[in-house]
Amino acid sequence: QGQLVESGGGLVQAGGSLTLSCAASERTFNAFAKGWFRQAPGKEREFVAVITPSKTITMYADSVKGRFTISRDNAKNTVSLQMNNLEPEDTAVYYCAAKTSLWSGGMYARPADYNYWGQGTQVTVSS
Repeated sequence: QGQLVESGGGLVQAGGSLTLSCAASERTFNAFAKGWFRQAPGKEREFVAVITPSKTITMYADSVKGRFTISRDNAKNTVSLQMNNLEPEDTAVYYCAAKTSLWSGGMYARPADYNYWGQGTQVTVSS
């Protein structure tokens, strides 16, 4: 059973930056689209960003467009999320996920679209 492990979370002041990383345990994950979700206390898990296996397509939630950048290094089995100009509203547990089904335009923004999940990493943005 493959695993995803996130790292890089922490406490940062508003306007600051953080980079999250997610390492996959198996190279087979290179064939999967990978996404980032987040979940704040008392709220549902929400989509943040996704990147296709070939890196040709990236999609972002409106709330993070222009501030966050998703990337992947298939040689290292990793996917990263560069987060700039962080806001207190970005405070959440951030989860890495992998989607094993073939990429189709609309099936990427729901948690149910993904088959593998990491354990999450906390990001806290202070005002």
